[in-house]
Order: sequence, then C-alpha cells, then structure tokens
Amino acid sequence: MSARARRISFCPKKPQPLSSLTLLVACALSLAPVAARSQSPQLSGVNIAGAEFNGRKVPGIPGTDYFYPARATIDYVAAKGLNSIRLPFLWERMQPQLNGPLDTAELQRLSSVVQYATGKGLYVVLDVHNYGYYRQQVLGGAAVPVTALADLWQRLAETYKGNAKVGFGLMNEPKGLPTETWLDAANKAIAAIRQAGALNTIFVPGNAWTGAHSWASTSYGTSNAKAMTGVVDPANNFVYELHQYLDSNYSGTHPECRNESIGVTTLTGVTNWLRQNNKKGYLGEFGAGSDPTCLAALDAMLKFMDDNRDVWMGWSYWAAGAWPPSYFTSVQPVNGQDRPQMAVLLRHLAPAAASTGSAAR
Repeated sequence: MSARARRISFCPKKPQPLSSLTLLVACALSLAPVAARSQSPQLSGVNIAGAEFNGRKVPGIPGTDYFYPARATIDYVAAKGLNSIRLPFLWERMQPQLNGPLDTAELQRLSSVVQYATGKGLYVVLDVHNYGYYRQQVLGGAAVPVTALADLWQRLAETYKGNAKVGFGLMNEPKGLPTETWLDAANKAIAAIRQAGALNTIFVPGNAWTGAHSWASTSYGTSNAKAMTGVVDPANNFVYELHQYLDSNYSGTHPECRNESIGVTTLTGVTNWLRQNNKKGYLGEFGAGSDPTCLAALDAMLKFMDDNRDVWMGWSYWAAGAWPPSYFTSVQPVNGQDRPQMAVLLRHLAPAAASTGSAAR
C-alpha cells in the first residue's frame, strides 16, 4: 500500500462526533492541497461597511437598505497597496432561520464580493456583524443556543474552505452575555468549522466589544484575559481579534481623540498578554477623526504594531464603504480625493515579505 493510500484509509468515511476532531483535522491536513490551506499574510486593510446596515430591517432590500462593497471601492483598496478587507454582513440575512439553510441570493452576493476581492489579490475576513445577537435575542439563551452559531459557521465553512484567501471572523463585538458563554459558543463554532474540513484562519474576538483597553477588565464579568485562554482549535490556526477606538470612551462615536499616545496606551497590555501566551492578535476595527491629534495617535498606534509584529498579524481600519461623506472615520475617497487618515495608513503597510507566513504559531 502506498503512503498516500495509507493516509486515505486512515481518514473516517462518515461524519464523526466532535470528540473525533483531532483525527479529522489530522486527516484534512494530510490530504488538503497546499492552496486550500489558509496561510494568512501580515494584514493591512480596511473594513468595507454596508452589508450590515439597517440591522432591524430584515431582510431589507439590497442596494437600498444595505450595500455589499462596490467593485470601485475594492479596486481603490487594492490600488492603494492595502492587502485585505474585512467584510461585515448580517447573520439574519445570511441564515433567515436558525439551523436552516443559507439564503441562496444573499450567499451569492457575499461570494461575488469574495471572488472579486480575492481575484484582486486581497485577503477577505468574513465578519458576522451581530454583536452576539440574532433577531435581538442574545446568544446563549433559550431562543439562540450557542450551537446555532456553530451551525452557521459549519455552513459557511463548507462554502469557503477551498479558498485560502478567506478568513473566518466568528462574531463582531459580542456583548451582553457572560464571557464563559461566549467562549463556549466560539469553541463550538471552531469545532464545527474544523469538522467541515476547513483549515482557514479563524478570527476569535473576546467579550464586551472585544476592546483592547478592557481585555483584562472584570467590569463585564470574567475577563477576556482569563477566559479566552480557553480557546480550542484542533488546527491551531486562529488569532484573537481586538478592536480599539481612540475617542474619550473608546466607542468610535466622537471625532476627538484623547491624546496622541492613546493608541499605544490601550494596546500595550494586550500586546504583553499575547506575547506571554504565545498567541497572535488582529486589530479588526480601529478608527479616529482627522484632526492633528487623532492623526498622530493613529500613526503612533500603527508604529507600535509595526514594532510588535511578532504578536500582531495586522489590522483593518474602520471604515470604507457606503457611508455619507460626513462620517468622520471614513476613508472612502470623496470626489477622487483621499481622506487624511489614508495617508497615515499607507505609512504602515504590511511588508510584502510577510505574505507567506501562517497565522498559527
């Protein structure tokens, strides 16, 4: 029997319980083509918002109530030398009934963007932009059990597991639930993704809006710093997703920034935590206004991340896309002119030499 034949005979032929995940992942690693294995580059990118708009108007009318990224925006991102986008969308539109099939038309809208963006050489982080809720019901309650998120991700993983340029962002900014409940939901979703045979990088947020500044706080219950060490990934290909805005309450709702060093201050603690735990982080959202203090704060924060690339695999600024021109953190060009924040981002593009590295450590 050839070595390849021995590997094939070792793999289970029928669906296995989650307790058999180690065997399944070992099998997948032995058989998956190299191109299908997720080798995430060092990321520098932007969120392209729009498909998550009008979350209480579901399903809504595409192109009127919500907007998937325009090709012109994707072209702009690629032309600027950014290498990735984070792509928000709504769980309720993608899966109209819990544990039911994905909506064919909505999935096609998402896949059309993924195909176009990856064809431009961009890495795409899929972002379920729901804050830990489904139809205003919190994850982990009777109406939305934690297994429901796993079901969604198993279906998405089946669709995108062959594309190494796609990362899986489990949930945008979980809030309003115990950290232990979020950890349980995340681990079940990770298990379902791996059971589907997907080896893509998984982006795992913490609880309480996954703020970098509050990573070690107990104001929301058990801290992320304590609980999220319990993330389990049989493929060991995940990163922690953090968010950090630079205004007075870290919400991204005020155009003024605290001071020029606020970005460095808020990232220092979680950077040390990542290094101590031999893990990597991804700054999935951050943003600021365009006054001199904010621009200096952005520049200092990104320089700090440059200097700590051993634990930071990159970032995605909030945001480009279908915002009105008055939206103060937007980097969507107006009348062909770049926004001031874009010049700062472009000073900190990921080095091309990092593009073959894996997110796993």
